[in-house]
Amino acid sequence: MGKKVTTSSIENSILSFLTNIGLFSFFIIRFFKNVFLPPYDFMEIKKHMDELGVKTLPIVSVTGLIIGFVLALQSQPVLSRFGAESFLPSMVALSVVRELGPVLTALIFAGRVSSGIGAELGSMRVTEQIDAMEVSAIDPFRFLVVTRVVACSIILPVLAVYVIFIAIFGGFIAVMLVQNSSFELYTGAVIQSITFSDAIPGVGKTIFFGFIVGIVGAYKGYNADKGTEGVGKASTTSVVLASLLILVADMILVKISLILWPN
Repeated sequence: MGKKVTTSSIENSILSFLTNIGLFSFFIIRFFKNVFLPPYDFMEIKKHMDELGVKTLPIVSVTGLIIGFVLALQSQPVLSRFGAESFLPSMVALSVVRELGPVLTALIFAGRVSSGIGAELGSMRVTEQIDAMEVSAIDPFRFLVVTRVVACSIILPVLAVYVIFIAIFGGFIAVMLVQNSSFELYTGAVIQSITFSDAIPGVGKTIFFGFIVGIVGAYKGYNADKGTEGVGKASTTSVVLASLLILVADMILVKISLILWPN
């Protein structure tokens, strides 16, 4: 009897997993069907960009500064073993531009924004505000989902560039402490080490990360149920799923970028 229950439970879990993948895929397809159709609600997109970007600035600023500072501080003893301390500014800059800056910014953005979108749309769903919009001949999907996903896709690259500069400055503080380096020498080494083949893949992939954050939060919130419990579940699962998909997408995009820009 126990074996039958276990087998049935596994089958139900697999079926539920495949069903969620199918529903999520249809949700993404529906987004792309609507995103290019007029009218375009630029004011709503701008409002979400202001809300999502400005309110995320403090935490990403602190994070960026700490990333650069700790990376330089931890790397200095390792490089000194091989007599390569002069490469410390270049190593910090390349690490931050190509990987650490974009990915950590996206993960922080997911933690704050994806959960917020999931909770906001989830509360609108359980309080029947979305149903009321449908009755009023307003397309809630275009107004609530498309605008938020587009805003996330646009604002995250801007935040990533900002974090990269902050992290490089944080690296300078650490280098100045351990090597007594001048700002001119540090910036010169950073500029010489970074090329467009480093910056384009690093910043470019944040567009996909922003899309993931927006679409996951919107999907979980738009399809929330079971009252306040559903809102809480939509908020928490949005963060977990968005963070996981960002890491998977990063793995794929890194491989693609290495093929397109091998140097």
